[in-house]
Amino acid sequence: MTDAAAASTFDPRLPFTRGQALAAGVPRRSLYGPAYRQLHTGIFVSAVVDPDPLLLAQAALLPFDADAHASHATAARVWRLPIPVLPDEHVTVADRKQRRSRAGIHCHWTSRRDVVSEKGIRVSSLPQTFVELGTLLHLVDLVVVGDHLARRCDIAPSQLTAFCSESRHAGAGRALEAARLVRERVDSPMESRTRMLIVLAGLPEPEVNPTILADDGFTVRRYDLCYRRSRTIVEYEGRQHVEIVRQWEQDVMRRAGIDDDAWRSILLIAKDIYSTPGETVERIQRVLLERGESGVPKRLSDRWRRYFPERGT
Repeated sequence: MTDAAAASTFDPRLPFTRGQALAAGVPRRSLYGPAYRQLHTGIFVSAVVDPDPLLLAQAALLPFDADAHASHATAARVWRLPIPVLPDEHVTVADRKQRRSRAGIHCHWTSRRDVVSEKGIRVSSLPQTFVELGTLLHLVDLVVVGDHLARRCDIAPSQLTAFCSESRHAGAGRALEAARLVRERVDSPMESRTRMLIVLAGLPEPEVNPTILADDGFTVRRYDLCYRRSRTIVEYEGRQHVEIVRQWEQDVMRRAGIDDDAWRSILLIAKDIYSTPGETVERIQRVLLERGESGVPKRLSDRWRRYFPERGT
């Protein structure tokens, strides 16, 4: 390509290499000035661009062949999945010879790929991304992702389990364990975490967001986590329930109805999950035993401690 052609096709709002910039007539010194942002070694973009996950994936793919694709945490960010903050980008190549390390970019190789195109970027499919995250996330974080896939992406838990069962990826084992704990109708990551704290403590698993007919025979109520037999509800209260007046008023009225029907509501906030999870599971256990819920153990499992470290108040 001639210098004139390179300059005419050069768009600094998209990721570019140092070689592409020089061919387009951009002075080397300018690349390291305020007009440009360096995303990776030798990869830049205009400073006026605010990099989003799709652009960062595109940048990470630049040093590799056209059949490479964004994977793992990079794919998860492209799909807007609820994952914790993870450093670096991830790329997977089809040819082992193309696998090479680069600062800030993890390069993987596999001959078994499930790749789709998202806005022109080659990226792991949603089920494949879930399996890949099995090498990066622990069990509870994976269940959070799986619940999101079931609720927001129309991937049934059975489909996810089947995909993980057939996968030979290094993360497939952990992903399969998580997939078996994925449930439909989960509204938020904190609902997922609350349910997993309960389950990992060895308590009976509650129903997720069931709709239940009230005692008046007409009113239908929906609860986050529910034990029908003992009429016990576990609900996570996010800040929106306090900060939005209308939501708060609706919650007050709903709880009045719950009291009328002799249900017991256990309300949890962030502190109960992140700071004092031990006290939380003991509280839920105590209430369930008092109300005669079946299958409640006298002694809780300590498995939850691996994923919910107590931090104190």
